[in-house]
Amino acid sequence: MSDPIDRRTFATAFAASVVLGSEALSADTPAVAPMPHGKPTEAPFERDYPKPGFNPAWRRPQINRLLIQDFVVYAHTDAAMVSKLLDKEPALVNSFMDWGGGDWESGLGAAAHMGNRAMAELLLERGARIDIFCATMMGQLDAVKAFLTLQPKLIDAKGPHGFSLHFHAQLAGKDADKMVEYLQSVKKIDLPPNPFLRKPGDKKDPPKKS
Repeated sequence: MSDPIDRRTFATAFAASVVLGSEALSADTPAVAPMPHGKPTEAPFERDYPKPGFNPAWRRPQINRLLIQDFVVYAHTDAAMVSKLLDKEPALVNSFMDWGGGDWESGLGAAAHMGNRAMAELLLERGARIDIFCATMMGQLDAVKAFLTLQPKLIDAKGPHGFSLHFHAQLAGKDADKMVEYLQSVKKIDLPPNPFLRKPGDKKDPPKKS
């Protein structure tokens, strides 16, 4: 397996993935120009069912949505900012951002789908709740087998932006081959090259100017 793609290329591709969905990313175009940003809107809603008998007390304010958004975005690439925001609000570690249409993403989910093991370890140390996508990316084969034994339908589960378990397995570094092999033994799918991996023979980033 190839190494995870460089951070700058990922950050550009991620911007498009949020706006366009995972289908916007292909093996041929791992770096996609950022799309214009819109503003989040809450879908209109009226109950067409009986109101629950329990009324939440709402004794404490919710975490600000903009703060959650920034935390999740930083969790793809910027460990220093992630640590700073967690010091400011520790509960961010298990917060989720809805990018629209139920595309939920946590900081850990962000780290997992980019193959950022160091970020995932930081978040786990700060109390993030591990899930099957993170376990897959980190090459924890026994944990993934346990998840799928408990709930076999997780083989079809979709993570942030619709990325599959097989997709995350490709990002497992030295454990990627065995993780992909196992998942393919459970359910074989057509698995194209992962756009967040550096292809063999790709040029390294140019050295920074002093």
